Amino acid sequence: MNIRSLFSTVGLFAIAVVLVISVGLISALPSLRIDLTEDNLYTLSEGTHNIVSNLETPIEFLFFYSDSATEDVPQIRSYGNRVQELLREIVMASDGALSLRVIDPEPFSEDEDLATAFGIQSVPISQGSAGVYFGLVVVEKVSSDLVPMNLRRSETLPLIRPDQEEFLEYEFMKLVNKVENPERVVVGLITELNIDGGFNPSTGQATPSWVMMDIIRQLYEVKRVDITQDSIEAGIDILLIVHPQNLSPQMLYAIDQHVLAGGKALVFLDPNADSLVGRSPQGTMIPAGMSSDMPVLLSAWGIDYDPTKVLTDSDFALRVMMGQNQRPVAHLGMLGIQRAGLTMDDIVTSRLEMVNLSSVGSISAKPDASTLFQPLIMSSSNAMLMDAGLLEDVTDPSILHDEFVSQDRQFVIAARVSGAINTAFPDGRPVVIDAVVEAVNEATSDSAEDAVESDTAAVENELESGAETESAELEEVHLVSSTGEVNILVFADTDFLSDRLWVQVAQFMGQRIPQPFANNGDIVINSLDNLSGSADLVSIRSRGRYSRPFTRVLSLQLEADARLRSQEAELLESLAATEDSLSELNRDEEGNPLPQVSPQAQAEIERFNEELLDTRRRLRDVQFQLNADIEKLGSTLKLINTALMPLLLTLLVLVAGFVRSRRRKLAL
Repeated sequence: MNIRSLFSTVGLFAIAVVLVISVGLISALPSLRIDLTEDNLYTLSEGTHNIVSNLETPIEFLFFYSDSATEDVPQIRSYGNRVQELLREIVMASDGALSLRVIDPEPFSEDEDLATAFGIQSVPISQGSAGVYFGLVVVEKVSSDLVPMNLRRSETLPLIRPDQEEFLEYEFMKLVNKVENPERVVVGLITELNIDGGFNPSTGQATPSWVMMDIIRQLYEVKRVDITQDSIEAGIDILLIVHPQNLSPQMLYAIDQHVLAGGKALVFLDPNADSLVGRSPQGTMIPAGMSSDMPVLLSAWGIDYDPTKVLTDSDFALRVMMGQNQRPVAHLGMLGIQRAGLTMDDIVTSRLEMVNLSSVGSISAKPDASTLFQPLIMSSSNAMLMDAGLLEDVTDPSILHDEFVSQDRQFVIAARVSGAINTAFPDGRPVVIDAVVEAVNEATSDSAEDAVESDTAAVENELESGAETESAELEEVHLVSSTGEVNILVFADTDFLSDRLWVQVAQFMGQRIPQPFANNGDIVINSLDNLSGSADLVSIRSRGRYSRPFTRVLSLQLEADARLRSQEAELLESLAATEDSLSELNRDEEGNPLPQVSPQAQAEIERFNEELLDTRRRLRDVQFQLNADIEKLGSTLKLINTALMPLLLTLLVLVAGFVRSRRRKLAL
C-alpha cells in the first residue's frame, strides 16, 4: 500500500473502522493490559491477587478526593490519578468482590459530612488556601442501604501522603485485610523481664511498664505466656519473644510448633543487655549484661548468631556523657542508626529517620539456609565485632577506641526471615525426666522405711504418669515442616526497647506523656502491624516510584552542594581563627580590654574583610557555575527534543524513500 492509497477515502474509512474496533475490544476486555514500565508500576503483586480473590465479604473503596479544588495543582492531580489507577487495578483483580467510588467532598455537602464521619479531614495545600480531601475508606458492603456507612466495618487512611507512594499497594491491602478480619490481634509475650510493669523488691515499689509496652497494649491484646508450661495458647497470633534465657526444651518445642503452624514471631536477642534488670519467676535477679540466645531454633530458621560478640561502629556511634562533668564522647557500643543503615524498601523500616541501640549483636544467614534472609537494620562498613566482656561496666568509652579495628564490612542487626523451614525437633517433643529424677533422689535420701516405701510409690506413680504422658504425646500432631511460608523478624538487641534510648516521659496531671526522640517505637509497631496480616499481605513489597527525576541535574546539584559546604567550612574556620586573633590583639597581657584598637588589630580586621569578600565571591562563582551547568544541560535537552529528533526522523524518511526508489529502479 502506497501513501496515496493510504490517505484515500477508502483508506481513511478503514483506519477509522480499525480504531473503533480496537477501542471496543479494549473497553470490553479491560483486564488485558501490558505493563511496559521499568518497575512494573501497574502490575499487582501475587499477594494482592491472593487476598482479593479470596474475599468472603464484599468491600467498597471510598476514595475522598477534592478533584475540583486541585484543578490548578498539577502535582496533586497527577498523584491523585495514580492512586485511582492503582485502586482500579485492585478492583479489576477482585472479580467483583471490590468496588470503587470516587467522592469529591464539596464544602457544606453531605459528602463532606461523610468524610468527616470517617475521620478524614481536609488539608490546606498552602497557607491561606482551601483544604483538600485526599483519603481512603475501606468499608464493607451490605445488602441493605438502611445500614448507615459509619455503622459498618471500616478502616480509614485519613491522608494518602506522597511519601507513601512506594507502599500504597501494601497500605490499601492492609485496610482490606482488617475489614475482612476485624478480630483484634493477640500478642503472646515470652520474657522473664518486667517490661510491662512489675514489682521491684529492692525498693519495695511497683515499677511502671515501659512506654513500648503501653503502646503495644493500646493496639493489640497482649497475653503473657507462662514459660514454665509446655504449650502456647491456640489463640495467640504473634509471639513477642524478648531476651529469651534458658528456655526449657518444652517451651522451645512449643515455639517451634507455633511457627511451623503459621504463627508469626518477633524476636529480640541481646549479647549484652545493659538496660535490662528484672526478676525471674523463681525470685532470682537477672543482672544487666547477661546474653540471650535460642541456638536450636535459630539454626532451624537459618540464622547465625554469636551471643559472645557485640557490634561496635565508628560511623554510627552515639555521643554520650558518662559523667556529669565530662564532655560528650563517641561510644562505639551505643549506635544511632540513620537512614543509610535502614532498608528503605521494606514497610517496617521505611520513612524512619533514627533508631538508637546499645551493645547490639549481629545476625547473618547460615550458608545452607533454606529461608530468605532480608536485612532491615545494618551497621556501616566501619564496624567491628568485639567480645561482649569488653563492654560490660564500661565507664570510659575511649577504651573501646583503643581496641577498635574496622573489619571493613557491614553487619546485620535486624532482619526478616521468610520461607519454608523444618522443625528443630525432628524426634518430636522432648521427653521430661526432671520430675522422675527428683523423686528418686528424695526417696533415696530418706532413712525412714515408711518414707522410702511412700516415695517409691510416688516414683512409680511418676513413671506411670510419664508413660501416660509420653503415650499421649505420641498421639499429638507433630509438624516436621512449615505448613506455609513463615514470617519471623529478628533483632539482635533488646536494650532499644527501653525508654532511655528513644523516649522521654513527662508527667502531666498524673498521666505519663511520652515524647519520642528516636523511631524505636515506630519500628516495633511497624513490625507487629506487618506480622499481624496474612502471609499474602506480608509478601507485598514496595513498588517503584512514578516520578522520574533528572538524575544528571540532581548529581550536578549534589556536586555543587559539596563544593559549597567545603567553602562554607573553610569560611567558618577562617572566621573563628580571625575572631580569636582579634580578641588577643584587643587585650593586654593581663587579659583586660584595650581602650582603643591597636594598629595590629586594625590591619588584621582589614585583612579579614578582604578574605571575607574573596570567599563570598568564590561562593557566588560556584553557585553561578552550578546554574550554568544546569542551563547548559537544559539547552542540550531542548536541542535534542526540538531539532535533533525531527532531523533524525527526516533523515530516516529520506533514506527509506531513497531505498524504495532504488529498489524500483533495480526492478525495472
